[in-house]
Amino acid sequence: MCRSIQQLRGADPPATQQEINDAALQYVRKISGYRSPSQANEAAFAAAVAEVAQATQRLLETLVVSPTAKPAVPVQRRLAARQQ
Repeated sequence: MCRSIQQLRGADPPATQQEINDAALQYVRKISGYRSPSQANEAAFAAAVAEVAQATQRLLETLVVSPTAKPAVPVQRRLAARQQ
């Protein structure tokens, strides 16, 4: 599993669209093997990121999270908190 992809389920406040897009980008990078796709693959790469982000958003909206579960703190939020 790619270590850059962070748990977004149960984030409080809920995961932002940017956090979802970042996770989708990391996933597509990992499975495609491209950090930056060639011009010939750019459209397919971007479409895949958008589709994965949409699927992730739907998943997060439908998951049932236990009220006693510890809230997730995505890495972007941890880094932002350290910089303040």
